[in-house]
Amino acid sequence: MNLYKELKSCKDFSLKEHILRSAISIPSNIAEGSERNSKADYKRFLSIASGSAAELRTQLYIASEVGIIGFEKADEFIKEAKSISKMLQSFGDSFDSQNKAVKL
Repeated sequence: MNLYKELKSCKDFSLKEHILRSAISIPSNIAEGSERNSKADYKRFLSIASGSAAELRTQLYIASEVGIIGFEKADEFIKEAKSISKMLQSFGDSFDSQNKAVKL
């Protein structure tokens, strides 16, 4: 919500739309994956969500460079996106750990 509020008055509609789509894609893919019937599908959707987080970070760097978002605010959002990426990676890796434990 903070990102949406930050971009509310942004006149660069194209970049704004890309940023918001990437941000919305992260939880949307997590939710969709959680409703799938296999861990492999869930893990695939976590990977897609992670890709969206990387895309969001790139767009935030660009928005900061062109002055759409202030550097400090962009840095805050980028750190949050990095944290989300790490959580997604750890969660996805936990599926591999569970599979190894079962095979033993």
